[in-house]
Amino acid sequence: MAAGGSSAGLWRSRLAAALLGLHLFSLAVTLEVSVGKNVVVMALNGSEVQLPCIFTTCIGFKDLEFTWYYNGIDMIYRGSIKNKATEPTMLFADPRVRLIGTTTRKENNISISMLVDFEDAGKYTCHVRNPKEKNAEHNATITLKVVQKMVPVDNTLTRIIVGTVGGIVGLLILILVVKKIVLLVLKKSQEKKKECLVSSSGIDNTENGLAGSKAEQKAPPKA
Repeated sequence: MAAGGSSAGLWRSRLAAALLGLHLFSLAVTLEVSVGKNVVVMALNGSEVQLPCIFTTCIGFKDLEFTWYYNGIDMIYRGSIKNKATEPTMLFADPRVRLIGTTTRKENNISISMLVDFEDAGKYTCHVRNPKEKNAEHNATITLKVVQKMVPVDNTLTRIIVGTVGGIVGLLILILVVKKIVLLVLKKSQEKKKECLVSSSGIDNTENGLAGSKAEQKAPPKA
């Protein structure tokens, strides 16, 4: 009876370990979609703008489907990719939208380009589904702002800050250099003084010694 209980416990432990391994494996192969770090894109009215989208998957993909939505509702582009060796196939596209990404250069790029006007401002979502990962799905959203003209960024404050910081750093470096030079000059001056004192002391001792010697060498006066 005890042996049977031990076997059952061992079996449950192995099953738990297997389930944990499957869970960790599923986390490792999770599909991810990204539109880049800049989630806001500015575009001139009447110009062509690029909306980036890249997907990643650890185990690859097969018959992958991707869709671009405007404001989460309107479909503006839909495509599929059979495998890594093939380019995307268009299934549906707004007349103003075209695919500019590629998947045969190790990029998994499904970015699009489109002509825009003021009415196109809003959120654009790139959605991907990968049947090879048990139909795993993921999406990312980018915001488009359409303007009449691009306003130049005023970098005056930035230049002032950079100039001030650069001036302070330069001043600190100059102070350190001057300090080092002064310390070096003082050190050499002290060394010269020591040499001078040593030389003077040697001369005096020599002269005193010679005088004493001459005095001792004098013959005593005759009686």
